[in-house]
Formats: sequence, C-alpha cells, structure tokens
Amino acid sequence: MTNRRSFLSGAALIGAGMVTKAGAASLPEAPQQSSPGSSAATAGPLAPPNGRPYNPVVTLNGWTLPWRMKNGVKEFHLVAEEVEREIAPGMTARLWGYNGQSPGPTIEVVEGDRVRIFVTNKLPEHTSIHWHGQILPNGMDGVTGLTQPGIEPGKTFVYEFIARNAGTFMYHPHADEMAQMAMGMMGFWVTHPRNPALHAVDRDFVFLLNAYDIEPGSFKPKINTMLDFNLWTFNSRVFPGIDPMVVRKGDRVRIRAGNLTMTNHPIHLHGHTFEVTGTDGGWVRPSARWPEVTTDIAVGQMRSIEFVAEHAGDWAFHCHKSHHTMNAMGHDVPNMIGVDHSGVAEKINKLVPDYMVMGDKGGSMGGMQMELPENTLPMMTGEGPFGGIEMGGMFTTVKVREGLGRNDYKDPGWFKHPQGTVAREWTGELPPAPRAPNAPAAAAPKPAAPSGHQHGHEGHVMEVKRDGAHKH
Repeated sequence: MTNRRSFLSGAALIGAGMVTKAGAASLPEAPQQSSPGSSAATAGPLAPPNGRPYNPVVTLNGWTLPWRMKNGVKEFHLVAEEVEREIAPGMTARLWGYNGQSPGPTIEVVEGDRVRIFVTNKLPEHTSIHWHGQILPNGMDGVTGLTQPGIEPGKTFVYEFIARNAGTFMYHPHADEMAQMAMGMMGFWVTHPRNPALHAVDRDFVFLLNAYDIEPGSFKPKINTMLDFNLWTFNSRVFPGIDPMVVRKGDRVRIRAGNLTMTNHPIHLHGHTFEVTGTDGGWVRPSARWPEVTTDIAVGQMRSIEFVAEHAGDWAFHCHKSHHTMNAMGHDVPNMIGVDHSGVAEKINKLVPDYMVMGDKGGSMGGMQMELPENTLPMMTGEGPFGGIEMGGMFTTVKVREGLGRNDYKDPGWFKHPQGTVAREWTGELPPAPRAPNAPAAAAPKPAAPSGHQHGHEGHVMEVKRDGAHKH
C-alpha cells in the first residue's frame, strides 16, 4: 500500500522555522500511497516497531503513517500535495491531501512522546497545519499569519511538541481553509495512553466525515459550496466504496469519528447500544456516560463511541440524515408522487428520445440501470444478499462474526442467518387492521400507472439523453 522507499529531496529549505539545507538530508522518508484505487483499501493495524507500546487503530479506507525514532524523538514527514482519490468504484476525484491520499494518513503517538513533524508543501499556494485539540506551544499551533508564516510552495516547515494528552484528534490547514479543506486536506491523529491497559479495547476504528460537491462528469470539488454537497463521505469514500468494520463477536469495539463537513451528522448504529466515551477534549468519565444508538457529531467535533459486539450479523452504520446516505443528488426537484403521468412519456419521447418519467410512485430505482455521465455515481446503489441496498454516501456495515482471529479484518462476506430469523412474506389470512376511533375510511387506491413507467429518487423527473447525461 505504501512505498516506504519514497524520499523527498532537492527542496529549497531556508528561513526561520524551516528546515535548513544542512538538515534536508536528514529528513525522514515520506511514505506514499500507490494508485487511487488500490490505496483505498483499509490497512491493518500498524504495530509500533519502536518507542512506547500501544494498541494501534485501524483507519477505515486508510492507513497509519510510519515514523522513525531519532534521539528519542518520534519523527514524521507529511507532504501536502495534489492527489487522486477513488470515491467509489467508477468515480475518482482530484483532491488535495497528504502523502498520496485524502484524508492523509493517521498519526499515532503515545502520551508523553516528543513528536517532530516535517511538512513539505507541494501545493500551488501556501499552507499550514493546525493540530486540532493538541495542547502545545503557541508557535506550533499552525494558524497562518497568527502563529507562523505560511509554508510557501516548495518549502518544508517543522513542528515539534510533546503529545501531552491521550485522546482523539485531527490535523488540517489553517490557511485558505475554505479552499484547502473543501479540497480534502485533513487527517486523523490518535494519542494513546501511556499505560496500554488504560481505555483498552479489542478493535479501534477511526475515520473523518467530509463532503464534496463534484458535478457529474467533473473531477474537482466546487470549493464555494456551503450546504448543497452531493457526496457525503467517510474518509473521502461513499457507499458502496466504504469498507465494512469487521469485528469478533464479544469484542469491545471503539469507533472514533471527526467531523470536518459544514453540518452536523447524527451517526447511528444498528443492533447494539453504545456509550460516548471520548471527545477531542478528552475521555468522558464513566459516571457521565449513558446508553445511545445515535450520537450527533457537530462541525469540528470528534466523538469516540464504544460497545460490546454481542449480536452477530451485518449491522448498518450510517448518518441518520437520509440525504447523506445518497450520492450525486439533484436539488430543487419537485415531489411527483401520486401525479398521473398517463401519456406523458409517449408524447415527450417524440421530442426527446430516451426520455423517462420517474417518481410517480416513490423514490426507489429498483433494478433499473441507466447510462450515467462520465465520473459520477448512481444516487442509490450497492447490492446485498437480498437485492439492492439502495444507499450511498455515509453508509457502511459493522460485521460481527464468531471465531475471527485477533487481527483478522478481512471481509467475511454476507451474514448467514439462522433458520427462521429473516423477515418473510406472510401468505396466510390477515386480521382486520385496528383503526383509531372515528377514523375515516381509507380512500380507494388510484389506478396503477401504465406499464413502462420508471421510478426515480424522491419524485425525480429525469431526462436521459443519448449522450448519457442526466438532469435531476
């Protein structure tokens, strides 16, 4: 996944707060992702090869940044650069990130570690890095113009501080934030407790919530979008491109998420209850926790949830804002449910060949396949063992299985349900449906629409032209 032989050389390194020319030769290597598709897989935990011991995390559709130890200091090298990221199979975005990926690789350290991070800028404009949630010297806080000059293109800066507090953090620019964060510049940071037994869990997953507005057929996000994003992502991936979180039955599981979108996200887990055990401000005291199945993560916040995986199965895990579990959405589309389209398609087809009327009976696309513009995704997609899952965006699964190895994170396939435990069609006699007192009689159903009509998401009327472009 990474090319650990990739080194940076030849950078012009001068000025206060920057790496000197004499020191350039001693830069630690900057591991890189390989190709956009292959680098999107979830890497296994990176066991610490040196330094203090800790229980490593697993980055969903990502990886942990290797380091080197030099005179007792843990040294990392981040490269801010243009990257390509596969959002899901069939769509690639041209983003900004670190070390070949957006989000950048996760940084893992231990409470009390002295950390030195070299940051090389290969972007066309200046940048910086803010270490969100860290308690550190003011001049290392990474706010361009306030605590440091910007890192100009081609330059390398060095940040050095002690990781004082164990917890869940992130890193991102404080330079031209609207553009740089909208382009995907962010990464996860975990500071582990000095005592590995403290807050220990069996499996520990991390990812960031981010969002993009990428028009069908294009590759770069629109950076001025404030709310109308069409791709809501976990670690710059959308369903069905988001890997499942695979756990053993009986494992104590932690999931850590940080929100760098422009809105809040109520994150919901099926089949289990959990507790919020940590924020970017620290660990939540046990006496302050309560059981939940959904926790809201506001903009700029980190949340850690924990639960015991007691129930085997493929359990959905997603944002509970329904529009955040769809891809490539159109906006300002009227609701056409119940509208009689009799004869409409036939008349319009004479003027616009391949026109399809959709949405008169609801949003489900069923098994309909349409030609899409280049580099975009269907709104709802993904196949499960019982048919279309009809999800996108911020959706994945927690797959709980018995008998997995301690470090086995391979996708085990779909859950094999015990006999008699799957919802099924009822073919017997139906009792009368109870009604509220004085409830009016149900209206007679309207005649079904003529055959040949197709349905689209939430009443979409969609024109599909011969060149494959579609309008919602």
